[in-house]
Amino acid sequence: MSAVPVVTGRPRTAHGARRRDLLRGLLGAAAALAIVPVVSASRPSRPVAEGPTDSFDETYRGRRIQGVLAATGTAAEADVPWDITVDGRPLPLMRRADGTWLSMVDHYSSYATPLEAARAAVDGLGPGERLRAADPVHRHPHMGGHHGLHP
Repeated sequence: MSAVPVVTGRPRTAHGARRRDLLRGLLGAAAALAIVPVVSASRPSRPVAEGPTDSFDETYRGRRIQGVLAATGTAAEADVPWDITVDGRPLPLMRRADGTWLSMVDHYSSYATPLEAARAAVDGLGPGERLRAADPVHRHPHMGGHHGLHP
């Protein structure tokens, strides 16, 4: 006597398997599309490539930022070839070893261009604050308790 196989559940058909595979594929694609904005937001933005320039003059958040590539100066000034002012007051910049820039107002962050560093300094200035005038004796306006700011 031969044994009869016992069938439980629904029989597997090619049509049902195709539908299940299609749903899995759609679910995977939807998950990938949902992750894209999260991944792109977590990556640092690339600076917009600004063309080579030797000066800029703009109003940013109500402050006038001017910058000009400085003429050659002393050996100590050779590290900072830009003369930058915010509302007519000098903003000292420093070039980092990696080629980025930092200002004396915001010296914990670095920026790709001197203009970006100047804009960040303006962002760091509070309402009614101005840059401190340079000390002609010491030539270090960033020294002191207010970090280059003057109320």
